[in-house]
Amino acid sequence: MEESNETLSVGIDLGTSRSSISASNGERHVIDSYVGWPVDLVARKLVKKSVLVGRDALDNRSMLELRRPLERGVIKEGSEKDEEAVQELLRHLISLIGIKQKGKNRPKVRAVVGVPAEAFRVSKQRLRRAMDGIADSVMLVSEPFAVAYGLEALLHTLIIDIGAGTADFCVMQGRYPTEQDQRTLPDAGDGIDEQLAKLLREHHPDAQFSIHMLREWKEKWSFVGEPSARVLVTVPAKGKATELDITNEMRAACESILPPVCETMIDLLTRVEPEFQEKVRNNVIISGGSSLIAGLPDALEKALLELGGGHVTVVKDPIFAGSDGGLAIARDATSSDWEKLSL
Repeated sequence: MEESNETLSVGIDLGTSRSSISASNGERHVIDSYVGWPVDLVARKLVKKSVLVGRDALDNRSMLELRRPLERGVIKEGSEKDEEAVQELLRHLISLIGIKQKGKNRPKVRAVVGVPAEAFRVSKQRLRRAMDGIADSVMLVSEPFAVAYGLEALLHTLIIDIGAGTADFCVMQGRYPTEQDQRTLPDAGDGIDEQLAKLLREHHPDAQFSIHMLREWKEKWSFVGEPSARVLVTVPAKGKATELDITNEMRAACESILPPVCETMIDLLTRVEPEFQEKVRNNVIISGGSSLIAGLPDALEKALLELGGGHVTVVKDPIFAGSDGGLAIARDATSSDWEKLSL
């Protein structure tokens, strides 16, 4: 579809932990997927805002009703407040690329939004409601498909997009993927956080830590296989600053996602037509925030040995791979594509 000066195409990767946006005007931004409202009069006086979004919300969380409104890549069930929080996230992302919500000169916005590969229809409907008034046209596509499209990895490729909420798989066979080509697992970054917290409570019962501390440690030191160095952190233990060696706990937590990810990868590969299986095995691409776990490509290649071997690479820009892919789809889609894929 040809763009005009009055139309702006955007790709949005609405993630459980972080959300990114890429726009046809050249703007690209990423924010933490948090929204917060001041809890009382004192908080309102201090923050001087009615709502805080992203890192601003996370850093001021003690004064806020803090929401992390996305769970497993979709809006949390049963809460209108979380739906409102997602709208605030989307408004903030759109504002970052220079678009005002109202005004005569506001361009029409065509948005492609990535969702988990097996997102339920009701989840997609809630997301569409959240986009009302934010974008003029909305297309929802699976996150790994968006990544594949942006990379132009459209034939004989397996994309594994591992974020915080879900791990999503998509085999690309030169056409829009079917349900049989895709899978979604709940085993991803949040699962690693939960496992790490459990192990630390078991092995270091006096240590005091928050989920936000755990996530920072994971982003800095996550690994599978052999460690390149010991993972040492300092935390309060009965009020005293104490150094802990959490190398073994970090490895065990990160490796907890390997069995389901490897099993799903192998299952999808064995369903590819026999003459193309070798090509797909040698073109496995991982993306998403959790793709940065050290040693992950080697671990997946080890699992591929049972099928005869393969090759695994990590996208060059995991932060924007999904939103850049969404932008590419928005730019290339014809009017009939928007009609077919906007259902």
